[in-house]
Amino acid sequence: MRSIGSVFPAVPRKIISSWFVAPWLLVGLGAASMWAQEPAAQSESGRSAVATAIAGGIAIDGVLDEPVWRNSPKIGELVQRIPNSGARPSERTEVTILYDKDNLYIGVMCYDSEPDKVLAAQMNRDSTMTTDDRVELLLDTFHDRSNAFYFATNPNGAFVDGLIFANGETNNDWDAIWNVRARRHSEGWSAEFAIPFKSLNFPPQGTVWGFNIARHIQRKLEEVRWTSPLFQTRFQQVSEAGQITNLEGIKQGLSLDARPFLAPRWIHRRPGGDDTLLGKAGLDLFYNITPNLRLTTTFNTDFGETEVDDRQINLTRFSIFFPEKRTFFLQDAGVFNFATTGISQPGGIPPNGAAIFPFFSRRIGIIDGQEVPIDYGVKLTGKVGRTEVGMLQVNTRETSLADDKNLLVGRVRQNFWKQSYIGAIVTAGNPDKPMDSSMIGADMRLATSNFLRSKQNFLVNAWGLKSNNQGVQDKNSAYGFGVAFPNDRYQAQLEWREIQQNFDPALGFVQRSNVRMLSVGASFNPRPPNQKFGVQQMFHDFFYRRFTRLDNGQVETWNMNITMFDWHLQSGDSVHSIMDLNPTYERLFEPFQIAPGVVLPAGEYRFTPVRFNFSSAQKRRIQGGFTLQLGNFWSGTAKALTTTLRYQLPPKFTISLSTNQTFATLPQGNFVARIFSSTIDYAVSPLLTFRNLIQYDNRSGNLGLQSRVRWTIAPGNDLFFIFGQGWIQEFDERGGVDFRVRDTRLATKLQYTFRF
Repeated sequence: MRSIGSVFPAVPRKIISSWFVAPWLLVGLGAASMWAQEPAAQSESGRSAVATAIAGGIAIDGVLDEPVWRNSPKIGELVQRIPNSGARPSERTEVTILYDKDNLYIGVMCYDSEPDKVLAAQMNRDSTMTTDDRVELLLDTFHDRSNAFYFATNPNGAFVDGLIFANGETNNDWDAIWNVRARRHSEGWSAEFAIPFKSLNFPPQGTVWGFNIARHIQRKLEEVRWTSPLFQTRFQQVSEAGQITNLEGIKQGLSLDARPFLAPRWIHRRPGGDDTLLGKAGLDLFYNITPNLRLTTTFNTDFGETEVDDRQINLTRFSIFFPEKRTFFLQDAGVFNFATTGISQPGGIPPNGAAIFPFFSRRIGIIDGQEVPIDYGVKLTGKVGRTEVGMLQVNTRETSLADDKNLLVGRVRQNFWKQSYIGAIVTAGNPDKPMDSSMIGADMRLATSNFLRSKQNFLVNAWGLKSNNQGVQDKNSAYGFGVAFPNDRYQAQLEWREIQQNFDPALGFVQRSNVRMLSVGASFNPRPPNQKFGVQQMFHDFFYRRFTRLDNGQVETWNMNITMFDWHLQSGDSVHSIMDLNPTYERLFEPFQIAPGVVLPAGEYRFTPVRFNFSSAQKRRIQGGFTLQLGNFWSGTAKALTTTLRYQLPPKFTISLSTNQTFATLPQGNFVARIFSSTIDYAVSPLLTFRNLIQYDNRSGNLGLQSRVRWTIAPGNDLFFIFGQGWIQEFDERGGVDFRVRDTRLATKLQYTFRF
């Protein structure tokens, strides 16, 4: 558990208003006020290493056999973080950093006394790799101790990359053009990274970058780092990184990438049997206006390669959240994040139930689950001094669902101190309604990783938002604050927010409104000395939340989460949730249909489900886990069972099966909510992967298959094949079950990147 205007075509006159220029002014004012660069900061950790300049001639094959690897200085020994903070590692790691005029090279030699026990099962791009031995890198190219590029790999040479911002928040969906190879051998395994300077942003005169590296030895549950080996310090805390020096004379070239693409698509519709063949060509452009300010444009955008959403069945009265998966919106998305998402819950504790995203990109180009064509999109993201800026403008085409729309988002965030900022956001446009809509907001974060000089994390955030929809004049605001002490042994947090009845950001997401929320919680998570009894860490949580209606002052919901027994074992197995309690109170002010034909009457409900959970170690070839929740449920009783089973045949084949089922018995009627899903992954290499996702839920009666092939011909050049097939569940007169074939889809996409 645990010169920008020249790229825009003419805008329809009805769209032109003060809101059209507001995001651009927001970005421009921030840029103008903070144009000068700050001097490079000193390394907080005190560790520093020299990057060695070379003339080139490195073959990226995972074998560190060129003489320059052997003869160049190493960065120094890594230090154990887990299981014994500050101890010497059980296995030796050597790291060498080189560079030439085009690339930064990082060579990592991971010695292992039992090389046959090195674990590696993942090959897919951006795999989580939590089951694998792995190496991860952090590059703070502006040395601002807040933002960084992230790269990682495992002994299979998997490509994993992302962005770190606000000293710990992450965007793992960012994809760069880079190269890595890994190789197993009799002494362990080695990895060779080649990261083009064209793929990074950095100040032209800067010669010092923040840097950190971590190695995970999965069978021992051991993590070693170059800097910041404290239990409570996450690797993504850029402020705790060391530094690399001597990066002289590096350049980005013209900093222009052009990526044209072709995307044909075939659709066979049932029951008529009609065939539709569509073809689309488009272009994505990426240009660094300055070394740290990037302009991204897309024309005739296609998202045919996007993975389908995971199925969800909503048993609550409130909206459920589906994450963004489309590449254009994911790239550099972190700058648009807002303080409403700034405090996360400990593992096993549900989210706060009052999620707010002032900007939610899935509101653009998707209406009622159907795709709306995007004619063009323009995005400006980056930094000017310590000011982070973001601007997005998208034009959607007229369809039967909505008129053509011009949608705008602007964001500015001024960083100060090491981990703090103050920011503002504005949106304009309504994607699916013929009305003027806008929203404006401000947020602030104060954070430190040395609270009271104790090397402990502490943060405070505050925010306010106001929507403006045509015809709505009052009760259209939301605001709140949060305080958190997120550390290894002790955790605590307090959060308060008010979401008024008419608050409705047209380009955002609001889970529930007309409420005032109070949430408070704490955790005590000791680590037994020397891992007595094979226990790595024990978790104990208490969280309480209350939602009060704003219109009548009555309590709508309160609940508690009490974790009494949650042990993570040194073997990697976890015994969670032995008799976890979840006392819950719900007041329905109107009838609620929880399932088809099952309607709960208005009134008060009290129930206390109990939860049990177990998960096996991820290092095993066969892994599994289950969560069982049972007890009172609304007006009756229910059992909820979630199971997972995963089989790995490293390094190429993985299959997983999962179920999520709720069996409810209520006076108003009985129901079963059921989701089955399975993934079957096969990787020829990290550059050629096959992924199959099969899903079924009994609420829609839909069985779906998506098969996705990704062939990376070379970094930046990809070919996708996506096959989709659906079936709908039908019952005959005798109660028999059959599945009728629905639409069949086949899509391909070829994209090729030209770098200048």
